[in-house]
Amino acid sequence: MKRYIVLMLTCFIAVSLIIPENAYAMHIMEGYLPFGWSGLWTALMLPFLFLGMRSIQRTVQEKPSLKMLLGLVGAFAFVLSALKIPSVTGSCSHMTGVGLGTILFGPLAMSVLGCIVLIFQALLLAHGGLTTLGANTFSMAVVGPLAVYGIYRLLQRSGAPREVSVFLAAALGDLLTYVTTSVQLALAYPEAVGGVMASLVKFAGIFAVTQIPLAVSEGLLTVLVFNFLTAHSGQELQELSILRKEGLS
Repeated sequence: MKRYIVLMLTCFIAVSLIIPENAYAMHIMEGYLPFGWSGLWTALMLPFLFLGMRSIQRTVQEKPSLKMLLGLVGAFAFVLSALKIPSVTGSCSHMTGVGLGTILFGPLAMSVLGCIVLIFQALLLAHGGLTTLGANTFSMAVVGPLAVYGIYRLLQRSGAPREVSVFLAAALGDLLTYVTTSVQLALAYPEAVGGVMASLVKFAGIFAVTQIPLAVSEGLLTVLVFNFLTAHSGQELQELSILRKEGLS
C-alpha cells in the first residue's frame, strides 16, 4: 500500500513537470523583492530550518521506519503546491500542502520539507525564485505550519472531532500563508496613498478571489489523506505519536 501511494504521487509529480503551462507566480517571483527585504526574510527563516533539521534527525534516528512517511508528506506538499490556477492580474493561487506534514511531524520538520519543495519548484517549474526563497519559505513553510500546528492542538485540546481539527488547521494554515505573502509584498511596495495598509488590502484582495475556495479544498483533501494514512499506517502513526509526546519530533 505504501508503494502504491508513492507511485501515485510520483505520477502526479511527473505530470506536473511535463505539462507545459504559463509560469504564474503565487510564490514571490525571482528578483521581485528588493535586496534588503529578501535578506531579512532569509534571516528570519534560517533558525527554523536549523531547528527543523535537528527535529528530522532525531525522528529518523529513533524510528528509521518513518523515513517513508516523511518522504510521503513532502511529496504531498510538492504536488499540491505545484498545481496552481490563474488568479486576477496575472497572479495565481494554489494549495500549500503543509497541513498534513505539520500534523504528523510538527511545524519544525515541515519548515525543512517546505523549503526543499520551494527549491525544486524554483529550479524545475520556474515557480518562485532563489532570491525570494527566504520570503517564500517563511510564508509557506514557517508561518503556515506554525498556524496549522497551533490551530490543530487548540482544537484537539478543546475536544473537537479529529476530522474537524485537521480540516480547520489545514484550511486556515493555507489562508494565513497567503496573508503573510500579502504582508511581505505590501511592506516591499507600499501604496503612494494609504501606504502599507492600502497595499496589503490590494494584495490580499487579489489572492482571496481564488484562495478561499482552494483553502476549503485543501482542508477536505488533507482530511481524506490523513484518514487514509491512519487506516493503513496505524503502527507507524502510533510510533510517531509517541515520539511527539516525548518531545523527540
